[in-house]
Amino acid sequence: IHSSFSWEEIWVDSRTVYIGHKDPPPGAEANIPQRYPDNRIVSSKYTFWNFIPKNLFEQFRRIANFYFLVIFLVQLIIDTPTSPVTSGLPLFFVITVTAIKQGYEDWLRHKADCSINECPVDVVQQGKVVRTQSHKLRVGDIVVVREDETFPCDLILLSSSRHDGTCYVTTASLDGESSHKTYYAVQDTMAFRTEQEVDSLHATIECEQPQPDLYKFVGRINIYKDKEEPLARPLGAENLLLRGATLKNTQHIYGTVAVYTGMETKMALNYQSKSQKRSAVEKSMNAFLIVYLCILISKAVINTVLKYAWQWSPDRDEPWYNHRTENERQRHMVIRAFTDFLAFMVLFNYIIPVSMYVTVEMQKFLGSYFITWDEEMFDEELGEGAQVNTSDLNEELGQVEYVFTDKTGTLTENNMEFIECCVDGNVYIPHAICNGQILSAEHEDLFFRALCLCHTVQVKEEETVDGIKRGIHQGRPTSFYISSSPDEVALVEGMKRLGYTYLRLKDNYMEILNKDDEIERFELLHVLNFDSVRRRMSVIVKSSSGEYLLFCKGADSSIFPRIVSGKVEQVKARVEQNAIEGLRTLCVAYRRLSESEYQEACHHLNEAKLALQDREQRLAQAYDIIERDFVLLGATAVEDRLQEKAADTIESLHKAGMKVWVLTGDKMETAAATCYASKLFRRSTQILELTKKRTEEISRLQTDLYLLCVDESVIFSSRLSVDCLDFGLIIDGATLSAVLKANQERAGSGNYREIFLEICRNCSAVLCCRMAPLQKAQIVKLIKASKEHPITLAIGDGANDVSMILEAHVGIGIMGKEGRQAARNSDYAIPKFKHLKKMLLVHGHYYYIRIAELVQYFFYKNVCFIFPQFLYQFFCGFSQQPLYDTAYLTLYNISFTSLPILLYSLVEQHITMETLKRDPSLYRDIAKNSLLRWPVFLYWTCLGVFDAVIFFFGAYFLFDNTTFTSNGQMFGNWTFGTLVFTVLVFTVTLKLALDTHHWTWINHFVIWGSLLFYVIFSLLWGGIIWPFLNYQRMYYVFMQMLSSGPAWLSIILLITVSLLPDVIKKVLCRTMCPTATERAQVTYCHQLHSETKALNCLVSRLGVRCLSCSDFCFAKAINQLLLSSFYEN
Repeated sequence: IHSSFSWEEIWVDSRTVYIGHKDPPPGAEANIPQRYPDNRIVSSKYTFWNFIPKNLFEQFRRIANFYFLVIFLVQLIIDTPTSPVTSGLPLFFVITVTAIKQGYEDWLRHKADCSINECPVDVVQQGKVVRTQSHKLRVGDIVVVREDETFPCDLILLSSSRHDGTCYVTTASLDGESSHKTYYAVQDTMAFRTEQEVDSLHATIECEQPQPDLYKFVGRINIYKDKEEPLARPLGAENLLLRGATLKNTQHIYGTVAVYTGMETKMALNYQSKSQKRSAVEKSMNAFLIVYLCILISKAVINTVLKYAWQWSPDRDEPWYNHRTENERQRHMVIRAFTDFLAFMVLFNYIIPVSMYVTVEMQKFLGSYFITWDEEMFDEELGEGAQVNTSDLNEELGQVEYVFTDKTGTLTENNMEFIECCVDGNVYIPHAICNGQILSAEHEDLFFRALCLCHTVQVKEEETVDGIKRGIHQGRPTSFYISSSPDEVALVEGMKRLGYTYLRLKDNYMEILNKDDEIERFELLHVLNFDSVRRRMSVIVKSSSGEYLLFCKGADSSIFPRIVSGKVEQVKARVEQNAIEGLRTLCVAYRRLSESEYQEACHHLNEAKLALQDREQRLAQAYDIIERDFVLLGATAVEDRLQEKAADTIESLHKAGMKVWVLTGDKMETAAATCYASKLFRRSTQILELTKKRTEEISRLQTDLYLLCVDESVIFSSRLSVDCLDFGLIIDGATLSAVLKANQERAGSGNYREIFLEICRNCSAVLCCRMAPLQKAQIVKLIKASKEHPITLAIGDGANDVSMILEAHVGIGIMGKEGRQAARNSDYAIPKFKHLKKMLLVHGHYYYIRIAELVQYFFYKNVCFIFPQFLYQFFCGFSQQPLYDTAYLTLYNISFTSLPILLYSLVEQHITMETLKRDPSLYRDIAKNSLLRWPVFLYWTCLGVFDAVIFFFGAYFLFDNTTFTSNGQMFGNWTFGTLVFTVLVFTVTLKLALDTHHWTWINHFVIWGSLLFYVIFSLLWGGIIWPFLNYQRMYYVFMQMLSSGPAWLSIILLITVSLLPDVIKKVLCRTMCPTATERAQVTYCHQLHSETKALNCLVSRLGVRCLSCSDFCFAKAINQLLLSSFYEN
């Protein structure tokens, strides 16, 4: 209980920090020691002692790894037909590779932590500055920080080298904002200049417990002087210097007190990872895995039943070569059956591809570099390219159906330019005055003063900032404006062009130069900061004549309801006209305060600022009381230009079949103008408006919605005659809240949500204006949860877009001017909105095509691998005899067939990048997970079964009762298995070669190199007697098989027959019902052929041999040079 004030409050979740670890004076509260962590940062996940057990535990939490562990243990426990090595070695390989990768990443984190924790820090102890290491800092230590140094922990600013007690800080490492932010020292300690003065301070800080919000801090400092009551001052986010931020343009700061250290700092609390997103491909892969697991169990059950059915006859129960022991005869029938079932599970378990998970992870990780390496997505202005924050969603970029985009800074440049202002209906444009003469000089001066005073702009007069020269005029440094809001800089610069120049903030006085070149000084008393709920900001100043003035600027919707006088209609008309033209508007108002009104406002503000509990709510209430009874002065118009190629990008997304929604907090008219400029809406678009203007009463909402549905059906019916007609929807935040609220409260009276969704499904574009950040996320969540479950993408550049970025399946952040919060919290970050086109239409298309082929191919090749083993059991009395040798079982997925599909999934380009960008409609061919649907999966599985049947029965019937070797020897079972395996490896590899469209030397090396490696391995494996093996069943088997002419013939024949159906199917499909992609491939081939002929014609005139299509890769390099001269001549 804190009773130092006239009001009392109980605040349990707090901490008390004793500055300099000094006990409070007698009579104050007792010093209750509290345990706080040291300043050690730990971002690593493992230690030397817990790495192996913790990493193994995490890896075996994955179902696939746990399954193969169980299979391996079964092989160890019971007598199985295959060696435990066949399951243990692939599992060991997967676990080891993953552990090495994670261990290396954690080792890098350990190194980074060590370098941070051992960084030198200056601390004030007993009036002297002592140097120590960062990790030795404790809560309550007084720290000295110098210019360009990084703050070692979260600190409260007590004093600064600047006389006004301020310091400038950049927080780029925290939120990406490179602008200089101003932080303020405590008023009663800002005069401290020496270590001795700071060390003599007796004070305590009461503040909230650590929480991750970078922009929120609630606390107060109690300063003890002699035996007087402690002097309490409020502490807010403007007094808290965050760990990771850097001191700029300030020589040093004294007496910063550590309040949060180590893992309790706000930077450390923001380390927590976001919720894991899973792609549609991963979900399909898991579903296919369950199907194959069911197939595996079915095979094991069938073979177990057939085994005992076959052994039911007495003469087959115990063949002479396989007598059972006495112990086996006495075992119960159920136990024997269960043991046999497990043995068959082990025998067929290779149908589940364990290496697929490692291959998919490698493909995603390595494939993500193609985005970061893309030079077309590099922005020269920012000096940065695209970034990949998570590689787990690469293929999801090729499945997007809905794109939710912010407007300001995403579609527009967020580079504001002052266009005009309107004062009492008179329009002012820099260097010109329109619409008649000046009618009210008083309001004109007040308006210009209001914009020069109502802001948080900083004036920089240094010649350089961060090494960047800002400009020099006549040998002297020129001043420039810096602010976290581009709007404020544009307004202040606009006023400068109109004759009113904001000079500086010095000793809490704001100085402006008026149009008569006279300096006016206003004492800054209070700043009522802007927030997204109020949508306005205010300042209370005192003029040189002693008059108190409250200036306020904000959105028209938040200003007009608080106006009591002024030319509202004229200003409102101009605001609406500017909004229609796509300009950003703000309204400006003021209020004169009497002495009593000012004292009352101070009382409300101080009481709210000193509150430790619910401070934000109390401040909001205080602001609401103070900001009222305004006199309207006028409005401003600022232009935010459309980003380069934003319209082309949106048009391409529409052609690709995506629905684009714009979610913005701007007013409807401004947002609608931007939508028309960006081609989201066309002039022919039929607009369905569902805004507050049309639904003045909530009771009419249902009627309006149903009327809109009727309108929609009419438009849809007209589509039969007018194909080009499309339509869009405009909805505002108030109406959306009414829709969602009505659905919750009156579920029985009508499903408004379904009606709203039905409208949205049939709109090619939707504009949501006046949206709060939480409403943006609600919209995304609403579409995600609809019955179609579409894949959504959210893109934005500001902190207000983070909620929808995290909610969407794929979140993309723009590296914009509103900070890097969106880029930090996104899955991918790009410099400009125009880069979204290539990100989706090219990279997303390729990623999906590649990983879809990878998944289907893995299941296909494992069916080809195991189904002959299943068929073999019918010819060996279901004795669990393996068809393949142990080495082949182990290395099939690890070595023989792994590299070709991995390389395919990295470099395959079934169609050129230029074609994909030129024809966005090709994106529709892969929409809705089309390549991983059940029919496609069934085709690949059936193809695998067909090929397996050809392998097995082809070899069986071709060699039945036939001698094969020159000395008349018959093939044994291991030779038969090796023959089947050889056909298998060549077929599945050549199948991938037939599916490859983009051939490079790497493809040739890997594909033919894999086949060569198999042959060389088989020759070595069967050509040497290996001393470490207790069996030599494969000795000379492979050489004996290759010495047979019929074996060579059968290998070639079986490979051809196996590949033929897939080739025929592709030819028929391309001929009878080609997809858009296949038609584009044909068109490209024709174009390639015609260009080759033109080059042949040209080079033949030059006396050079003609070029074939295979030479075209070389010819393409000289294509531009030669063809240009050819056509000119």
